[in-house]
Amino acid sequence: QVQLVESGGGLVQPGGSLRLSCAASGSTFSISTMAWYRQAPGKQRDMVARITSGGTPNYADSVKGRFTISRDNAKNTVYLQMNTLKPEDTAVYYCNAERPFFHTTLNYWGQGTQVTVSS
Repeated sequence: QVQLVESGGGLVQPGGSLRLSCAASGSTFSISTMAWYRQAPGKQRDMVARITSGGTPNYADSVKGRFTISRDNAKNTVYLQMNTLKPEDTAVYYCNAERPFFHTTLNYWGQGTQVTVSS
């Protein structure tokens, strides 16, 4: 099992910045890709950014150039630096970790952290 705990959400004005953190514990030795997703009220949960165990990032078009994902494998932690925030970035942000298991992939989720961008 893998447990994920997010932190760093809050209220920020448009144009501001926030840094989210997600600490993994448990069976972290086999975690591969980690990612951030977000879900706004009434909408589906969408991928925001993901990063492989080797550090290769991938971003949703809506956040390219504004958000940066990084990970510290020694600390089993993934970060999301969010700059130039917009009201449409308002959502609950969830951390995700993938763990290969035989012929399938297990997915683990954090409890979510609220990000609100408003003046």
